[in-house]
Amino acid sequence: MSQLRLDPLTGRWVVVSVDRAQRPAAFTARALPVEAEPKRPCPFCPGNEEATPPALETYGPTGQWRVRVVPNLYPAFEGDEPMVVTHLGPAFTEAPASGIHEVLVLSPEHEVGWGRIDDDQAALVMAGIRDRMDTHSRARTLRYSQAIVNSGREAGASIEHPHGQLMGMPFVPRELVDEQAGFARFSGSCLLCTTVDAEEDAGLRLVYSDAHVVVVCPFWSGSPFEMLVLPRAHDTHLYRATDEVLAAVGRSIRIALERLTARLGDVAYNLVFHSAPYRVAGNYHWHAHLLPKLVTQAGFELGTGVPINVVAPELAAAELRSMVSAA
Repeated sequence: MSQLRLDPLTGRWVVVSVDRAQRPAAFTARALPVEAEPKRPCPFCPGNEEATPPALETYGPTGQWRVRVVPNLYPAFEGDEPMVVTHLGPAFTEAPASGIHEVLVLSPEHEVGWGRIDDDQAALVMAGIRDRMDTHSRARTLRYSQAIVNSGREAGASIEHPHGQLMGMPFVPRELVDEQAGFARFSGSCLLCTTVDAEEDAGLRLVYSDAHVVVVCPFWSGSPFEMLVLPRAHDTHLYRATDEVLAAVGRSIRIALERLTARLGDVAYNLVFHSAPYRVAGNYHWHAHLLPKLVTQAGFELGTGVPINVVAPELAAAELRSMVSAA
């Protein structure tokens, strides 16, 4: 029979179909082309730098960048206006969408995403995320920055060249508010430090671990092969993490994606980094969610907000651990 499992980070229930879990063969690799015009020049490839605004940051040898951060040409957040709420009527409230929206080009190579970059490149990507979040943290109008990677059309990518996005915004989104509440409910110790210890003791949902990072298919996984990337060091803010920890996180994400690809093929995925809102000193532990796009949300999930996971995380982790050659 199915089980209800509580996600302590958000306080939401998920349904895990333990007894009728589908095997990985039930899923197919990405099928949709990412770009409507795949033959047009890629704005993120070396030699086409004039297709983007001037770089905010570059990493790598002089004249030969390896990671590049540029302003987004079509920003969701722009400007430095303070967040002043205007009430237009009894049910109509608005505020300016001020903030920052940037693109993080993960590699100069057009077809080399996070799952194929080397450890040095992964460390540079994490350094780029850290440095931009550090810069965002100094903007008086920004309260939170979201770092994401969308890989594949099914995951929302519109350009094939591997890239991420960083969005600084003047409010704290609901997902982070819920997670902050989850840490507050877990009084006495850190929720994710405890999760690291408990998952290592159980051993059932571990995907990868080293001296700095633990990757698990969490007990409360809401989707097939969902993974949680957990730094062992308790840091509230990603931008304050050490170079050593950031490099280890970048490497662990690459290993997790290698194993995912080895088991399921080239599947689309979303990678989401969660760090505490700026100027918050409460109990929080930064982390990353790796979410393969293997199923489509249907009416029940959309109507209730309760996900149904058809692959038990214990099975998913065992399948990924079996891909040890990918490490």
